[in-house]
Amino acid sequence: MRPRVDWMNQTDNRILELLDESDLALSPAVVAVNLDYSRNWVSRRMSKLEKKGLIEKFRGSYYRITPRGRAYLEGDLEAEDLEG
Repeated sequence: MRPRVDWMNQTDNRILELLDESDLALSPAVVAVNLDYSRNWVSRRMSKLEKKGLIEKFRGSYYRITPRGRAYLEGDLEAEDLEG
């Protein structure tokens, strides 16, 4: 079971799931189209996920999920690991 993290929202989980399931490096614009959110909103959320080490920038403006992001999805991280 995934930990409940105060700063995270449904968008964050959907972004991580899309990156994990596709196993591709995606731009915020591509993620936004696929999840039906605005590019600006997705870009802000992806920046937050990057700062927390759940995704990483790849070749400019593309992002991919990190092992830490996969551990979160699998429920292998504690909420305290993602706070702060």
